[in-house]
Amino acid sequence: MSFSSHFSSGSSPFDEDLATLSNYLEVVTRHIKIDWEINWDTKTFGGYAELTLESRVEGLQEVKLDSSFLDVKGVEVNGKSVEYSLDSRIEVMGEALRIKLPKSLNKGESITIKITYSTTPQCTAVGWLEPAQTKSGKHPYLYSQAQAIHARSMLPCQDTPAVKASYEAKVRSGRGSEVLLSGQRKGVKELAERGEGWREFTYEQPVGIPSYLIAIAAGELTHKPFEDLQGRNWSTGCWTEPLNMEKAFWEFHKDTANFVKTAEDLTSSYKFGVYDILFLPESFPYGGMENSCLTFATPTIIAGDRSQVDVVAHEISHSWFGNGIGCASWSHFWLNEGWTTYLERLIMRETHGELERQLSVITSIGRRGLVGYLERLNPRFQKLVIEYKEHEDPDEGYSQVPYEKGANFLLYLERTLGGLENFIPYMKDYVRTFEGTSITTDQWREHLFHYFKQHQDAEELTRRLGKVDWDEWLHGSGPDLCVDIQYDDTLSKACYDLAAKWDKARDGDVSSFTKDDIKDFSSTQTVVFLDKLETYDTLPPKVVAALDKLYGLGSTGNAEIGLRFFEVALKSGPEYAESAAAWVINKGRMKFCRPVFRLLNEQKPELAKKTFLKHANFYHPIARKMIAKDLGVKVE
Repeated sequence: MSFSSHFSSGSSPFDEDLATLSNYLEVVTRHIKIDWEINWDTKTFGGYAELTLESRVEGLQEVKLDSSFLDVKGVEVNGKSVEYSLDSRIEVMGEALRIKLPKSLNKGESITIKITYSTTPQCTAVGWLEPAQTKSGKHPYLYSQAQAIHARSMLPCQDTPAVKASYEAKVRSGRGSEVLLSGQRKGVKELAERGEGWREFTYEQPVGIPSYLIAIAAGELTHKPFEDLQGRNWSTGCWTEPLNMEKAFWEFHKDTANFVKTAEDLTSSYKFGVYDILFLPESFPYGGMENSCLTFATPTIIAGDRSQVDVVAHEISHSWFGNGIGCASWSHFWLNEGWTTYLERLIMRETHGELERQLSVITSIGRRGLVGYLERLNPRFQKLVIEYKEHEDPDEGYSQVPYEKGANFLLYLERTLGGLENFIPYMKDYVRTFEGTSITTDQWREHLFHYFKQHQDAEELTRRLGKVDWDEWLHGSGPDLCVDIQYDDTLSKACYDLAAKWDKARDGDVSSFTKDDIKDFSSTQTVVFLDKLETYDTLPPKVVAALDKLYGLGSTGNAEIGLRFFEVALKSGPEYAESAAAWVINKGRMKFCRPVFRLLNEQKPELAKKTFLKHANFYHPIARKMIAKDLGVKVE
């Protein structure tokens, strides 16, 4: 018995994953062998997935796997064809693939199931780009985004964060494309017999990961390593389209390896061997996706001033929280994102100092942004432990709550328990105890109490833990945190003062402002300034125009600043609607495109709908679905 199994899963109704159709509580996947061939013409790939599973019960007679929009051609168990069936489709969840076993399995016995299949054009995990949508305009491109429940549209699997399995893969592709997967590359073989440009790529991922971290990208790609750090047994580097490499390398070569090193020093050894960043085309819907070994990142973080490198610190932190210790169901997603955001800010503290950490908590990325999200959310999704219904899409509950409410909760506990002097050793023990497992909030809390009961100041610290309002933090809803956490505002004071000055200039007299007002601001401080400005009554259009003219906010290359400016401008009136529409058509990241489309729809609904429908195919299927819902339109 591992030490982590000492901590029971409790009896919470949210322990079972309601977003999977698999019988993962009865049988668990240990390893997956993938063999794919990419068909660029039909925008599909196929071959087979071979799963090695272990029974968790006595007398197992059937295996149920998740599948969605897959064309299943045959199933073998231990090398022999068997009967299988697909249940009727449950919208979003897909179709359960039922496989009848030739003989029942006892607890601890293993079995190998091989499913021959192909994906279909309805696959919700993969975005296919035409050559015109890439930098060079010469080659097609594909990339996957499997979180939360889209891996089942790439391969039949137990599509739940509760199950972690190692995997190996061979993928063949023509057209001279490079193929990347979320593992360690073991080889590339020319396939001369298939014609020019055909190659086979071999990958291994020896560390058990949840299905949503199985990832693929292919296209015109090149790699450049970052400098190795002495004494560290891993490498870092970046992949991107050749025309993007110079900017991407400059932006991230300086900090990436140091971020991994700092995270290691705060937690435990980095176990994935390689940490590369793939800068994707502009349609990627997230800031970053922590695919193991290979973070997928939006090119919008290549700001030209290294101001967005903290996104990579966040994805690196997932190597311990999410990829290392994972949530047992999407109800406990905050264990992934709250801890990751907390560690990300500790990395910022080690790199830039405590004041920078405090600034990041204050900003719209942090507490202020959380309040904005909470105001718009269904009360169910304001909670840290989300009460999902059976077969409910976890994407519906996606918000900043697990990130920011979770990180603020951990900051609150850090202060309650005596500061970092006590909390960092606890964090290391938490990682050591649960690394490689998927847990619930009850297990996390049980370990927290267990750890501090062993502390030299156990009586006092457990008394403090006992006074925490656990129910309100974990299960409470509302427009703000249940505790008014105070932050150091040293770096934000000048931002607030400038915002207050603009608020007082709403009569149109802007003669006291100059472009030098923000010359000493960091990009983060400019974001804080705009966030604070947005808390005041809407500015008149002529004042917004003056703001833009002086500071050049509407034409900035920094997407975080651009987003905030257009939020201020579109709330003022329709004057910036055309500019916002032109800005948003190449912003695939949902953090940017969804709020701008929503505000554009309020000011000029016809322009919003026309702009989206014209460019709908640019967006990833996940983003396309959410924007269409926001605007009340249908897309094919």
